Order: sequence, then C-alpha cells, then structure tokens
Amino acid sequence: MKKTNVIQAWLLLLPALVLLVAFTHLPTIKTIWRSFFSIGERTDTGFVIDNYQYLWEDDVLWQVLGNSFWYLIGTVPTSIIIALTMALWVNSKLKGRSFLRLAYFTPTILPMISVANIWLFFYSPEIGLFNTVLGWFGHDGYNWLGDPEVALTSIMVMTVWKEAGFFMIFYLAALQGIRPDLYQAARLEGAGSFTILRRITLPLLMPITLFVLVNAILNAFKMVDHLFILTKGGPNNASNLLLYYIYENAFSFFDTAYASALTVLLLLILVLLALFQFGVLERRIHYR
Repeated sequence: MKKTNVIQAWLLLLPALVLLVAFTHLPTIKTIWRSFFSIGERTDTGFVIDNYQYLWEDDVLWQVLGNSFWYLIGTVPTSIIIALTMALWVNSKLKGRSFLRLAYFTPTILPMISVANIWLFFYSPEIGLFNTVLGWFGHDGYNWLGDPEVALTSIMVMTVWKEAGFFMIFYLAALQGIRPDLYQAARLEGAGSFTILRRITLPLLMPITLFVLVNAILNAFKMVDHLFILTKGGPNNASNLLLYYIYENAFSFFDTAYASALTVLLLLILVLLALFQFGVLERRIHYR
C-alpha cells in the first residue's frame, strides 16, 4: 500500500477518532482516575481506595443493584417478546395493519420527558387514569408511584410500553427479509404454524434478537429521565436505579469521587454483559 494512501486513510478516520477519544476514551480514563481521589467525610484528600471499599458497605447501593437487576429481568424479556409478537401480527395479511404499525411505533417517537409526564397522569392517585378505571369496579386503586411495593413495577410497565414498538420495527424488517420459499417448502412437508415459527422464523431472527437484546440491556442501564420526573428514586429508594444513583451522588450530594467509583462499577457490569452476549450468545447464532 502506498504511503499516500495510508495518510489519506488516517485523515479520513481523524474526525471520528477525535470525537471518539474526546467523548469516550478520555472521559472514561478521567473517571477511573477520579475514583481514586476523594475529598469528603469518608476519606482524606489524596490517592485512596476508600471509595471502592465503601461500595461494599453502602446498603443503598446494594438495594439499587437489586432494583436494577429486577428492572433488567422485568423489562428486557418482556419488551422483546411483545415486540416479536406485534411484528408477527402486523406482518401477516391483516386489514388495517398500516394503522397498527403506526399505533405500535407512536410511543417510540415521543420524547422521554413527554412520556414520563403522560404516565405521571396515568399513575396519579386521585385523578389518574388507572385508578379511575379501577374505581368503576369498586376498587380504591393504588398509590402507583408512592408505594414501595409497586413503584418499580410501575416504572417497568412504562418502559415496556415505550420500547416494545421500537424493537418491533427491527423484527418487522427482519421478517420481511425472510425468503417466502422457505415457508412454502415447509408447508409442502406438512409443517404446522408452530413448527414453522420454531424451526424457521425464530432461528432466522436470532441475529436481530441479539441486536435488540444488546439495545434493551443498554437502555435498562441508561434509565434516568423517567425516574427524575416520576419518582426521583423513591419512595425510600424503592425505584432507584444505578445510573440515577450515580447522578444523585454527583449532582445532589456533590460526591463526585464516589460517583466516579459507581461509574466504574457500571462500566464493569456492562463489560461482563458484553462478554456474555458476544462471547456466548453470538456463537450460537447463525448469520446465513
């Protein structure tokens, strides 16, 4: 390869490399470095590891990690299953399927803050939509966002409503890319609808499923906007998630060093999940 071609290639990559280093690599390195320095009640000024020792002693953090785990388990599989079901439905020969596609996709195009305010009205104890409907059947309703037993579940329901339509679009595109002759051959062999779904459709959708899974997990750990509007992590940290807890420590408690340590913990969790997804799950996926 000519030297001029190499120089030209690096010049073409330079704008992307500058943005990647400036907004990804440098902040990550700075965050890791900042996590070892602290000025606060727990530690003295200087290079310390007390921030990481306090991670094990922080009861709120363990509660937040538990919330994040159940939030992940509750939203990711549910969103994927609902998205796949909707895609299979609107991909069939159905009257008004264009309207259904639009209806399913509409929550996705709404801004996050708007969605949070809409659901804040739904969940309002006095005049909320859900309690009003329950009142028609003689039920007193719930304090959806104020009860520690149901606050996190309420956030999960809103998240699934917001994300399922977005994931449906990817499944719908993948379904339309499957060759029709595969289905015709299967029907000629006497395969039923369930067998076709299990033996043809689902295996061919696995690459898209991995893509959707990665995005769903990332979205689960990026949840902060809705919490800020709806519960602010309450009541008593019942709906607090890891990224919002990092935000609280950095901008409410002004403990940036501990927030940096929490960020490093979040990065390690994401790295472990990425290794599992691309080291284990991807090996079971066939792209052809």
